[in-house]
Amino acid sequence: MSVNLEEGLRAGAQVLGLALSDTQIQHLRDYAALIQKWNKVYNLTALRDPADMLTHHLLDSLTAIVPLLRHTQGRAINVLDVGSGGGLPGVVLAICMPELNVSCVDTVAKKAAFVQQVAVSLKLPNLRGLHARVEALTDPYQVICSRAFASLPDFVTWSRSALAEGGVWMAMKGKHPQGEIDALPADVQAFHVEPLTVPGLDVERCMVWMKPKTV
Repeated sequence: MSVNLEEGLRAGAQVLGLALSDTQIQHLRDYAALIQKWNKVYNLTALRDPADMLTHHLLDSLTAIVPLLRHTQGRAINVLDVGSGGGLPGVVLAICMPELNVSCVDTVAKKAAFVQQVAVSLKLPNLRGLHARVEALTDPYQVICSRAFASLPDFVTWSRSALAEGGVWMAMKGKHPQGEIDALPADVQAFHVEPLTVPGLDVERCMVWMKPKTV
């Protein structure tokens, strides 16, 4: 499994135009191993097959890196991953973009604890797991992201208090969610929707960027 996982990660990263170091590849492999280990007890994800974990979890999360890099331009910013579950894409972002400060928030205590365990095991000082409701967070984050979390209107409404001045929302979705975009609060605009291609996966994915409208 580990050889295939490494090959799959390297091939996928190449397709996505990512220059990942050997250490980062190893961290992603170790993260996958931790998910599998904890999954037996905590049911972090419904996916058990290593091949599915590679495409549906790791490579799917890696598609967020290039768009996020384009946005941050290498700046050190605070990122909040909402409804993170086992840390997707938050842990992957923390591994691949060490300049980010990534917090993964989940209402399920064991999932937040798992992310904390990943941070300790992989020695990632820029990663933390938060057990909380996102509505209760008030620390400012320049980017708030989610992956298959909730409808766009719910996502921006619930996390509004944690958005920094000038911050943006970044939602990873499946098909282009025009209905959800149309239902956004009047003071929020979707300013960019970009298609994402997951290596080895023939599915529709997109990234929806949103921000508060300036008065």
